[in-house]
Amino acid sequence: MNFKTYIKSILVPVILGSIVGFIISGFIDYNYLKKPILAPPSILFPIIWSILYVLMGVSYGILKSKSLVDSNISSIYYLQLFVNLLWPIIFFVFKWRLLAFAWIVLLSILVIIMIIRFYNKNKISGLLQIPYLLWTLFATYLTLFIYLLN
Repeated sequence: MNFKTYIKSILVPVILGSIVGFIISGFIDYNYLKKPILAPPSILFPIIWSILYVLMGVSYGILKSKSLVDSNISSIYYLQLFVNLLWPIIFFVFKWRLLAFAWIVLLSILVIIMIIRFYNKNKISGLLQIPYLLWTLFATYLTLFIYLLN
């Protein structure tokens, strides 16, 4: 097991997610929005995203450590990460809620494609992304209803 590969793979999404979190911190208006019935408290978001970014990194690290990364795997991984990192900027900084909804639908599609590609290379790597997909689908619901209610 190559720990350096795993550490690098985990640090990339965690650090990038932290940078975006810092950028948007002064713009977050979640507690002031009308939210749907299943909306969680704001304290859960950084906890959940930290876990998901670690899982994302471990999943990619598995593929990298087994030399299973190719241009298709890297492309979908970094594209979904880019789309993921832009969503909070669209939603919180610019407050473009309808675009944020369309953007998170795109993210959900990319995550599904990523899971399929990862799973085809290594089952565990693909399965580790299931919580990310479930959370992204839940966030899609939240985004849509926050748009509609506000």
